[in-house]
Amino acid sequence: MSYFNVRVYGLLINAQNQLLVSDEQSGGRIFSKFPGGGLEYGEGLIDALKREFMEECNAEIEVLSHFYTTDFFEKSSFNDSQILSIYYLVREVNPLEMVFKTEVFDFDADTVQSFRWIDLDALKEEDVTFKTDKTVVNMLLSLISESNESYTEEEV
Repeated sequence: MSYFNVRVYGLLINAQNQLLVSDEQSGGRIFSKFPGGGLEYGEGLIDALKREFMEECNAEIEVLSHFYTTDFFEKSSFNDSQILSIYYLVREVNPLEMVFKTEVFDFDADTVQSFRWIDLDALKEEDVTFKTDKTVVNMLLSLISESNESYTEEEV
């Protein structure tokens, strides 16, 4: 039976202009995505995102604004569901106290998830695995490009 799978993700950019990415292993696959996950029955989007950050990063976050909601069909890579993903810009309430990796898929023994920062000026579509995440990366890159163009125009 087909069904909808609602996902919620946070785009956390630190003071060094780096974006937080999660590398994970699940269902016999490895992939890179943004922190977040599935909505549970009876849960709102913001509550789900805050729960996911607590579960994955042991971090309290503040949701700043909505960034993007999937506007095309995407079938799950893991089952017969249709993915609907909602992305928010977030910030950490307190500094993140966790180990960050510098290499992709650098998992510690007996772990299925690791986190790393990607410099926004080095960010590229290939840094994430799934179609919707790639769309979000391209949107971020467009915003950065527009911002840089505006900054350059103001200098002139």
